[in-house]
Amino acid sequence: MFKSKIKTLALSISVTVFATSLILMPGESLEASIRGLDMWWEIVFPSLLPFFIVSEMLIGFGVVRFIGVMLEPLMRPLFRVPGVGGFVWAMGMASGFPAGAKLTARLRQEEQISKLEAERLVSFTNSSNPLFIFGAVSVGFFQNATLGIVLAAAHYIGNICVGVVMRFYGVKEKEEIRSSSPTKRKGFILQEAFSALHQTRLQDKRPIGKLLGDAVTSSIQTLLMIGGFIILFSVINKMLYHMHITTFFAEGLSALFILLQLPDQLSIPFISGLFEITLGSKLTSGVTEATLLHQAIITSFILGFSGFSVQAQVASILADTDIRFKPFFYARFVHGIAASVTTILIWKPIYERFSDEQLSNAIPVFARHNDAFWTDMLYWFKTAGPVITISSLIVYSILYARKHVND
Repeated sequence: MFKSKIKTLALSISVTVFATSLILMPGESLEASIRGLDMWWEIVFPSLLPFFIVSEMLIGFGVVRFIGVMLEPLMRPLFRVPGVGGFVWAMGMASGFPAGAKLTARLRQEEQISKLEAERLVSFTNSSNPLFIFGAVSVGFFQNATLGIVLAAAHYIGNICVGVVMRFYGVKEKEEIRSSSPTKRKGFILQEAFSALHQTRLQDKRPIGKLLGDAVTSSIQTLLMIGGFIILFSVINKMLYHMHITTFFAEGLSALFILLQLPDQLSIPFISGLFEITLGSKLTSGVTEATLLHQAIITSFILGFSGFSVQAQVASILADTDIRFKPFFYARFVHGIAASVTTILIWKPIYERFSDEQLSNAIPVFARHNDAFWTDMLYWFKTAGPVITISSLIVYSILYARKHVND
């Protein structure tokens, strides 16, 4: 009871302080809101929407169940999750945050995976997509496409490490694991996979038009929620900086950074990255007192930890299920540490092999053709992204209105 009262008091004070800061600093709040909105408007919405819609369709048509049966011999012994986890893992890496959480929650709601399996699966299937790592971080912030190879390799290797570590999560709860274990196979795996695909499709009796409409509606609703979190945490991060709270915590971390032989100037970008990965990565790239390796280590941790903004998005998605958020939160620390250590280990064999640039304090300049692809991708999203977003919102409004009129 006492802890509950303390929690209520702390939350009340925090919200009050935040509201007061918005009133006292309206200009900074507006600037941070616009920055978060631009990111969602131009990049996040148009890049995630196709993946969300396609994944919903694949689940409805039974293709995910088919993939699950095929990948069962790999995913079960390696990560102690069903084969459908392979689909979630692939879609999470391709589309980025928080696709893995959305797909895991959907599979749990359909009871294709157990609660423990869902908690393991969601812990290592949420990752940053290649467009953000190469386009926004490597090319946009560091002007260094070769660095993206190191960051991406460390990030996805860190994901695998998290999956292997999380396979030991819940080992004592054997009854639930047994109840969700696969049945003994009675034929060829391909035949069983096709049978599972057909049965799943028959169970979902929605016509194709209805299935497509539901997929669009569900995907856009999720993306609207994601946009709200991006804008909110962008403002929170800005307010914390102007209230000198970020600086206060950064001073406490300076001793730890010195112990780890990292420049203490990286402490403020590190704290900012704990809240929002985009701002943290951008600030890290601007610390000229640090070497490129030091910057890459901090950026890898920020990408692996994902930031409280992404974690809040995942928590909101998992709230509709019985999947606990704590395992996911702890796994983010494991991912951040694993990605940082991996960055150190692969720096020489990968970065120095693909680049003639020596490790220095200067920002490396590379041949134009290395950066062209990701620069063009970012330019395309900035040009076509708002059009895609507006068109999708119009379609969503029409579908939403028709649904309520029919009801």
